[in-house]
Amino acid sequence: QEQLVEAGGGLVHSGGSLRPSCSASGSILGHYSVGWFRQAPGKEREGVSCISNKDGSAYYEDSVKGRFTISRDNAKNTVYLQMNSLKPEDTANYYCAAYTSCTVANGMTQPVGWGQGTQVTVSS
Repeated sequence: QEQLVEAGGGLVHSGGSLRPSCSASGSILGHYSVGWFRQAPGKEREGVSCISNKDGSAYYEDSVKGRFTISRDNAKNTVYLQMNSLKPEDTANYYCAAYTSCTVANGMTQPVGWGQGTQVTVSS
């Protein structure tokens, strides 16, 4: 069964770091780009980052550029999101998702599937 399973969220102080992971079935990584979107209470879903399954290029939303890094370990079928210099406004539920397209210039398309999410809370 194709699935995406997140882990590694948590509570940190402002300026801290977290590295959530996304375990994906091999069929997902072989056919889709994988990335992360987040959603905070009362706010719209926001695409954060994705990594292309075609060339490994990565897209970052402007507010996380220079602070977040996405990577994938094909041997482990896992995608990571290294989050540094976290800010209170990064607080949200983070979801790993599969996308039909991810490009540096245009970001990601609408997700075709996603996991259950992992909560990231940054205190001031």
